[in-house]
Amino acid sequence: MPLFRLSPPFLSGTSRVTLHMVQLLLALVPALIALVFFFGAGVLVNITFAIIVALITEALMLKLRDRPLKPFLTDGSALVTAVLFAMAIPPLAPWWLTVVGIVFAIVFAKHLFGGLGYNPFNPAMIAYVLLLLSFPLEMTTWLPATGVADNSLDFLSAFQLIFTGELANGVSVDAFSGATPLDAMKTQIRLSELPSTIANQPLFGVFGGIGWEWINVWFAVGGLFLIYRGVISWHIPVAMISALLIISSITFFLAPESTASPLFHLLSGGTMIGAFFIATDPVTAATTVKGRLVFGAGVGLLTYIIRVWGGYPDGIAFAVILMNMLAPLIDYYTQPKVYGSGLVK
Repeated sequence: MPLFRLSPPFLSGTSRVTLHMVQLLLALVPALIALVFFFGAGVLVNITFAIIVALITEALMLKLRDRPLKPFLTDGSALVTAVLFAMAIPPLAPWWLTVVGIVFAIVFAKHLFGGLGYNPFNPAMIAYVLLLLSFPLEMTTWLPATGVADNSLDFLSAFQLIFTGELANGVSVDAFSGATPLDAMKTQIRLSELPSTIANQPLFGVFGGIGWEWINVWFAVGGLFLIYRGVISWHIPVAMISALLIISSITFFLAPESTASPLFHLLSGGTMIGAFFIATDPVTAATTVKGRLVFGAGVGLLTYIIRVWGGYPDGIAFAVILMNMLAPLIDYYTQPKVYGSGLVK
């Protein structure tokens, strides 16, 4: 059932969705500040451009579907999709990557299924997966965090790199880019390097990659704010984090020479944004209490499996989409028993 139809008697559905989205955006602010601090102004360029493209695409689709513009443009759903997507892609991703991703998210993952409340997959993540499968190089090449390399790019320089691919002096995006800590750890383990040795390299901090561990902490702080406000429940984040922690702890105990530490997995990549902001999407996740626990645990397990044995450094987006497919089945088998139903023969 669409989120905007689940409204109390004295609050319109659109108002409730807008309030939900505003609180999500507020909860993202600490992690956004951390992202800009560690990866530069390109994050802000991406977000600004993604919002513009998302609102234009949303307006065009509403016009084509003969829907009123104001209530849907102001509900905040397109805005949240744009911000989550822009925060997930590399800070200096080329402009056309953002256009392709946002258009796919709004048109194909949202409106072609009937709009907000009818989409079976998280729009930001389905767009992310499309780009990761189609353009793996552009989607897995990140800036080294501040403290690893000099990323002193101002807003105009980042803008120029994103929209032209190089600066006025001929320096290209490649001069600033490199592998993520997850990618570096996975690649070097496959080359028989010890995780403890890899973790001593400049790219890595205390528990995860430099910058990434703090960004994950601030995503978690924002997520706790959402739980406190009642925007999301604790079930999916706790189940996902617990499942990821348990399986990574078991494998680390059994094979410490070939697996990264549990804290590395918790504080690297998109773990916390996935746990609190992506997997908890009320439209595409499981809705029953038991179902949310199963859904979250599934995301955590699949994330670890893809990270360690799959072909991509991070598995959050794939794990969420796979569990989105299973959400209706999970809800079907985890429906609570109706009170008194067992008394009727």
